[in-house]
Amino acid sequence: MKAVLSSRELADAVGPVDGVEIEVWNGDGPTPAGDVEVWVPHYATSADVIDQGHRLQGLQVVQLQSAGYDGVAERLPDGITLCNAAGVHDDATAEHAVGLVLASLRGIPEAVRQHGHWQRMPGRRSLADSRVLVLGYGSIGRALAERLLPMKAQVTAVATRERDDDLVGRVRSTDDLAALLPEQDVVVALVPLTEATRGILGEETLALLPDGALVVNVARGGVVDTDAVLRHAGRLRFALDVTDPEPLPDGHPLWDAPDVLVTPHVAGGTTAMLPRISALVRDQLRRRVAGEPLVNVVATP
Repeated sequence: MKAVLSSRELADAVGPVDGVEIEVWNGDGPTPAGDVEVWVPHYATSADVIDQGHRLQGLQVVQLQSAGYDGVAERLPDGITLCNAAGVHDDATAEHAVGLVLASLRGIPEAVRQHGHWQRMPGRRSLADSRVLVLGYGSIGRALAERLLPMKAQVTAVATRERDDDLVGRVRSTDDLAALLPEQDVVVALVPLTEATRGILGEETLALLPDGALVVNVARGGVVDTDAVLRHAGRLRFALDVTDPEPLPDGHPLWDAPDVLVTPHVAGGTTAMLPRISALVRDQLRRRVAGEPLVNVVATP
């Protein structure tokens, strides 16, 4: 079985797998010869990257390096099993979300802009005792809650369906979102981007938040409506690792909007990624050779 990986770094980290010929191809240059059963494209799953899959003969499985997979399956050839990287980015993304929350609540961006001037900022909100709504309680949402609870935050988890949970007690349904938002100090978006979640934090929902509340987006840019952010910036605070559009163009109004902190989609791309993604790819290849079911399957033929 042949597997094609996007970089030498990843191939070296995966190492040899019995029964698998591993080839490195980043989408440039000649297409790998012969049938390619498994393909691991670049971490950035932009359209031009995914479209390279049509050049691979015999392709059966695509293993993404990202947890998000919106718009990917539609661009692949027919008959492909698509797997995402659920679990790979949990720790790093949760860390970044906590960092954005702390930076925004404690005025770090303002302090940086005042460099050279001692300006007191009394009365900043502490994360301790703050009411934090985690919107999207999957594996990353749980990893975030595991970090917030020891910091004495009051965590409310929201997912598609209501259910009991050993960590937060009760996960609330998105049907309860309108009732929950007026009581929150912080909202962290972690939902996948679907037709149901596009703009879920838009004009109507943002208007429900109390003055001074913080909205953090480490999900996908389209989950939060950009025009609504611009209208509410200043009344609310925003910390966005993902934006719509993305990359955020130079001169875009978000850069200068009051109380808006933007980081360039870096939550998952840390030193924690390579050991985790290589372990996942190695296990998937082993499973494929052994005829065992793959994990993290998000689309099938």
